[in-house]
Amino acid sequence: MSDTTEQPELQEPSLDEQIAAYQREFRDLDPQVEQIVSALGRLNRRMNVAYGRQVAALGISNTEWEVLKTLVLSGAPYRLGPGELAKRLGLTPAAMTHRIDRMAGEGLVTRDRDENNRVRVIVELTDEGRAKWLEAMRMATTFEEDLLQDLSGDERGALGEILIRLLRRVEHEQPDAGGRLTDLD
Repeated sequence: MSDTTEQPELQEPSLDEQIAAYQREFRDLDPQVEQIVSALGRLNRRMNVAYGRQVAALGISNTEWEVLKTLVLSGAPYRLGPGELAKRLGLTPAAMTHRIDRMAGEGLVTRDRDENNRVRVIVELTDEGRAKWLEAMRMATTFEEDLLQDLSGDERGALGEILIRLLRRVEHEQPDAGGRLTDLD
């Protein structure tokens, strides 16, 4: 007989509870370091959920947003080969092909042969894809301004500098950590 009663949703422990549990199990833990690292991890997860909801409201996925962003970052005319896209996103060529197929079907990108090299394929951002990117940026900007509203300009500047220093340390120590360990789709 199966139990059909609903299980209560497990709530994530507070940071203080998490750190206390870690200290109980691992006495060498620096609680100050753990507080910072755990807070950054939780903030990152929650921001990713918020961004995911925003792009979903636009009818695109996080993975599609990543492709749109990469094409925009490449500069006008917003064109890259599938191999370069895959490399920049840390994906396998097969995963990139699947993503491009889906996005081309949705009118977000086009895929055409390079006129100078008929073997080479070029992926280009469409007007619709750029419009989705711009709307996502507008939504993200509003969210981010709200997130940082309690920080003064000086605090924002200091926080930005500190986070960049941390990022540079990770990039130096883990130069291959920019890509994904596994494909997302």
